[in-house]
Amino acid sequence: MPTSSHNRIVELHNLAAHAHAAAAVAHGKGDHLSAHDLSKQALEHSVNAHNLSQELAAKALKSAKS
Repeated sequence: MPTSSHNRIVELHNLAAHAHAAAAVAHGKGDHLSAHDLSKQALEHSVNAHNLSQELAAKALKSAKS
């Protein structure tokens, strides 16, 4: 896996973690609308990280078979 791709995956996971933590804080303050929006953002970052990981794994498998 190229370093830049790995770094992007790590960045997406970190963004998801940050959004999730911010959602928890907003929820704790009673700001449920912001918490919901931040939770959706966290999910989006997590899904993007997962998809990129899957894509890179498939490419690695394909190149290993070649």
